[in-house]
Amino acid sequence: MHWIYLAIAVAFEIAVALSAGKAEGFTNRKWTAATLISGALATFALSKALLTFNVGVGYALWTSVAGVGITLLGALLFGQRLNWGKALGILAVIGGVVGLQLSGGA
Repeated sequence: MHWIYLAIAVAFEIAVALSAGKAEGFTNRKWTAATLISGALATFALSKALLTFNVGVGYALWTSVAGVGITLLGALLFGQRLNWGKALGILAVIGGVVGLQLSGGA
């Protein structure tokens, strides 16, 4: 169940970033509300996942997987550039997550 909570936390963390980008410095009320609600739900789901995960490993997984998702969705939805440097960074993050798991991180 902790993996499901972590996946939910990642999805809402991605929603936080995408909503914050549209919130226009918290002047757009609809996107501001979406940012704050998504942030609360992400934090709640992460706290549930951390009942099983080690805090450092769970937090590292949450932020890194969400970061990759945000980068990829930024490229797909908003036309943000995905260059070789970003692709290499994504591969490094994926390698780090795999390394955490292989080390018995959960």
